[in-house]
Amino acid sequence: MPIASDLNINATRFQPENVTEETTKTNQRLEMATRKGPQWYEVGAARYRQMHEKGETPYPAPVYLSGARDSSIPSREAGREIPLRIYAPDNGLPSQGVFLHAHAGGFVLASQKHYDQRLRSYANAGQLTVASIGYRLAPEDPYPAAPQDCFDVAEYFVDNAERDYGAKLVFMGGESAGATLIALTTFHLMRTRPSHHLKGLILPSGFYDLTLNLTHLSSVTRPLVLSPEIMKQHVDAYLPNMSFEDKRNPSVSPLYEDMQASVAPEARTKLPPALFLCGTLDPLLQDTLMMSTRWLMAGGESVVKIWPGEAHMFSLLPTRSGNEALATMQQFLQEKMKP
Repeated sequence: MPIASDLNINATRFQPENVTEETTKTNQRLEMATRKGPQWYEVGAARYRQMHEKGETPYPAPVYLSGARDSSIPSREAGREIPLRIYAPDNGLPSQGVFLHAHAGGFVLASQKHYDQRLRSYANAGQLTVASIGYRLAPEDPYPAAPQDCFDVAEYFVDNAERDYGAKLVFMGGESAGATLIALTTFHLMRTRPSHHLKGLILPSGFYDLTLNLTHLSSVTRPLVLSPEIMKQHVDAYLPNMSFEDKRNPSVSPLYEDMQASVAPEARTKLPPALFLCGTLDPLLQDTLMMSTRWLMAGGESVVKIWPGEAHMFSLLPTRSGNEALATMQQFLQEKMKP
């Protein structure tokens, strides 16, 4: 009998010949937009955020939906509230749970108000109330401001979601830097609320090693939304003057979390099922591959979906691959929400 591998990968998802013509053309447009700029660090973060709101960057202005509403919860600091963006199911029926979302933006850009369409898709697919966290942004508020805000919101929802929303916190998810924060928040809840078990996580294009030392990054030659320089600027703003070794701390880079210790019998916790999604031209591909493998090694359920030739955050684009990724996320939600 041949030796069976303990780890299997669908190699066809990584082959250049499987990149579609639509993906190739989309990447050409993304590269032009990324090269055209300006980048946020050239004009300043605050100015760039204003430009994005007005549609003055290479990327579309945010779309706000009338079904979303603003809210807030108290932070750990007296007198300061953490903003939330709430989207409930459009059918008006009772929510079956709460989904906590952390937005993308490299810890510097975007806000909880910029992802209404994604919030709506989660809300309607899972009959969930979705709450996106308005965490503080760098460089005005560098680490640990963002994870602290996410921890505060997550603890609040574990303790109060049934009272405030009629259902428990059951799911979390976030894109790119949002996936970083959701991973950190998951491990935080496993320590501070060990009896609370999530049904799942959704983590597209996640960033799990903030040292920028994973080898796939060095092979990136095309600026498709991200480039090595863009990523360095984001990390430097979020982690100013932090040493390489400190960036490897699991409180900063969730890839280095001791997951097996977290799920040891004496810990009385378990890793929630996680869906990892990424494109093969995303500089963060290896982050996804490494994080999802470590998740499996610690006994967690890890579903990994890869799209040939897709760039960073492709799952937000109205393309065939983007729609496939969205359908995959919705299916994962529905499967995990079944009684």
